[in-house]
Amino acid sequence: MSASALVALSPLDGRYHGKVAGLRDHFSEHGLIRSRVRVEVEWLKALAAEPTLAEIAPFSDATRAELDCIVAGFAPADSEAVKAIEARTNHDVKAMEYWLKGRLAHNAEVTKVSEFIHFACTSEDINNTSHALMLRDGRDAVLLPALDAVIERFRTLAHDLASLPMLSRTHGQPASPTTLGKEMANIAARLIRARASIAAVELTAKFNGAVGNYNAHLSAWPDFDWEAFNRRFVESLGLSFNPYTIQIEPHDAMAELFDAMARTNTILIDACRDIWMYISIGFFKQKLKDGEVGSSTMPHKVNPIDFENAEGNLGIANAVLRHFSDKLPISRMQRDLTDSTVLRNMGVGFGHMVLALDSCLRGLNKLEADPQRLAADLDDAWEVLAEPVQTVMRRFGIENPYEQLKAMTRGKAITREALQAFVATLAIPDSEKQRLLAMTPASYVGKAAELARRI
Repeated sequence: MSASALVALSPLDGRYHGKVAGLRDHFSEHGLIRSRVRVEVEWLKALAAEPTLAEIAPFSDATRAELDCIVAGFAPADSEAVKAIEARTNHDVKAMEYWLKGRLAHNAEVTKVSEFIHFACTSEDINNTSHALMLRDGRDAVLLPALDAVIERFRTLAHDLASLPMLSRTHGQPASPTTLGKEMANIAARLIRARASIAAVELTAKFNGAVGNYNAHLSAWPDFDWEAFNRRFVESLGLSFNPYTIQIEPHDAMAELFDAMARTNTILIDACRDIWMYISIGFFKQKLKDGEVGSSTMPHKVNPIDFENAEGNLGIANAVLRHFSDKLPISRMQRDLTDSTVLRNMGVGFGHMVLALDSCLRGLNKLEADPQRLAADLDDAWEVLAEPVQTVMRRFGIENPYEQLKAMTRGKAITREALQAFVATLAIPDSEKQRLLAMTPASYVGKAAELARRI
């Protein structure tokens, strides 16, 4: 660990910096400044390419290529230069505009129209579009691949363990058997649905000026269809255009994304706690790693630390994400600045979720089922076959089947012999009687294996 990591205030930039490195390119201060430069450059290119705006001469291929290179090659040193200007201006977007003008001062084509670099824009036009791009790219390039890896591991476990019987526990008590693979499939199915919700969020942007009415745009070109032009511009960036805003884009789409992420995290918390319990009762063992220590004083310990780490980070992520979705859609009148500092923490919410996904995946990759422990657990729970016995009794019209089995089994340990002796007395067809007598807790799993393999 480097000295800078050791003195970092946030563990995302300290202890865990390597595990969330992929997000840094999108959500760091450098990532934000680079996104702003991209938006400003694309806006200038769009204006220059519009024949109706005759006062802005079209750019040559060479100038367009240079503008594209500025965006593609924008480096941390460039961000530092922007920050140096901000130290004088005390305004981050204006500093970026000045830097861009200076960076292109040698280009005569751009110099002639340099005042159009930030034409008719409020800072929020640049910022909201930049934030939407950051969220989209961070989601698609980092978050979803990390989630996909976890889903795929649950799917693999579901298939590999599809036929391995397991005693269920409802309210912590023995219940109808399932298979270990089916329980993994349940988690996979929930995450697949949650993942679709995250991916489906259309991130929106506005580009309509100081209070959302194109006031400045129309003062310069009153007969030009700025709404249509700006819609095309926003959509050219791969974002959805929001035509109704105040000074800021209202962030409802952001809230939708953060809510979808938080719901996914809640599913993962549930999964981590269940797997923690399965490890605790011995259904799963954990693969050992040479040199690893489980306890500073108890040498035998192999702790489920990955699932505990994941659960903790999922909780932190949700605390941040839910604050985002509660706060960001709220702004006093046409604009207040409370969203600005909140939006600078988007990487924190993403970071703790990605860190949790990494921990969860590491934990899942260590799991090994223990068939003997699972079998022993089932063999101690013959009372769970009271359900199929009373259900067959219902089919053939035997009175009070539930009550008979309740009296026999509720709160009692039932042996195989006692249950089979009861079945032998039933007035049901012999073929059905033989089927019940052949049934064991391990065989009473319904369609669990089929469902597990289907995911």
